[in-house]
Amino acid sequence: MDSKVEEIRQKVIKCTKCDLSKTRTNSVPGKGNFQSDVVFVGEAPGRNEDKKGEPFVGIAGQRLSGALENAGISRESIYITNVVKCRPPNNRVPTVSERDMCHDYLQKEISIIKPKIICILGNTAFNSILGGSEITKYRGKIVKKDERYYFLTVHPAATIYNQELITVLNQDIIKLFDLIRELKKGKQISIDIDYSA
Repeated sequence: MDSKVEEIRQKVIKCTKCDLSKTRTNSVPGKGNFQSDVVFVGEAPGRNEDKKGEPFVGIAGQRLSGALENAGISRESIYITNVVKCRPPNNRVPTVSERDMCHDYLQKEISIIKPKIICILGNTAFNSILGGSEITKYRGKIVKKDERYYFLTVHPAATIYNQELITVLNQDIIKLFDLIRELKKGKQISIDIDYSA
């Protein structure tokens, strides 16, 4: 493992910046291939993640793994993390101050991995990273901000309550990896929303 990624992992594991550190079982640093072309960013750990100290190991994680497999991508080849690294009590949405406390960890993960695209999963991540809302309206779109590309899709957890979103997630993940292939070939991809302008 990259020593810089390991350094962030250790900081996350020991972190006591906010009150979530008092209620968590384990903090949940990002996990996966630190040479990945994509970093997936979700909201926060849930109960299973809190128990194991790993991101996306519950039902939502299975849904994401299924969508990746459907696109011919192995889970091991990607890097996955969350906006907030500790589980909020009762799986509530993390507060703005909790997200702010974790902001540096996420930025460091992204700057070390240097992915071609950052895939934003769901509304909380969309709001935290790009200030957006209504992910279902913007899903499947590419955003450019500060020389980084972001791809928006629904949170895999949303597919648990709305089965129709499984198809949406599957289609989006296929599109995401098509875009990554284009970027790797040095091609331009069309931007739907440009914050850089």
